[in-house]
Amino acid sequence: MDVDLIFKIAAIGIIVAILNQLLKRAERDEQAMMTTLAGLIVVLMMIIQQIGELFDKIKDVFGL
Repeated sequence: MDVDLIFKIAAIGIIVAILNQLLKRAERDEQAMMTTLAGLIVVLMMIIQQIGELFDKIKDVFGL
């Protein structure tokens, strides 16, 4: 796992948290929730790609 991945996830989390607070203060709760969900989906997609690469490496190691 690269350190870059951790920094990307942290950056997305910070940006989503700031947007969430700004939207909630502007009384746009639905858009704040959608922003949070979008950030979560982006991070999950990044993690799923890394898990897929891990399984490919495991297959190569064991010759499956």
